[in-house]
Amino acid sequence: MNNTLEQRKAAAETKVFKAVFPNTTNHYDTLFGGTALQLMDEVAFICATRFSRQKVVTVSSDRVDFKKPIPSGTLVELVANVEKVGKSSIVVAVDIYVEEMYSEKREKAVHGTFTMVAVDDNKNPVDVV
Repeated sequence: MNNTLEQRKAAAETKVFKAVFPNTTNHYDTLFGGTALQLMDEVAFICATRFSRQKVVTVSSDRVDFKKPIPSGTLVELVANVEKVGKSSIVVAVDIYVEEMYSEKREKAVHGTFTMVAVDDNKNPVDVV
């Protein structure tokens, strides 16, 4: 690969949009936290895979801050970016933005970081760069 590390990071940015339907909400009619974490882990996995083009697994989710509730009937955009690259690890920052469907109001609702590790077929860590 002839791309620099910064070019690879930029190319790995991953954005996913989802609609928040009632089957993904809690008794407060807001997105269930576990569902948010699942979506964040998935987009972190995609971002790390796009960066490394190797098999990756989640080894930790670091601090996740739920700053705003995400009501049913809204849209969310998950944005993942490679924040840090280690020998075999990739730290991915994930933000969830909530948008109202029928206005242009948009705000950051959740932020978290996920550490992914590149592995071989025997699940042993391998170099990512």
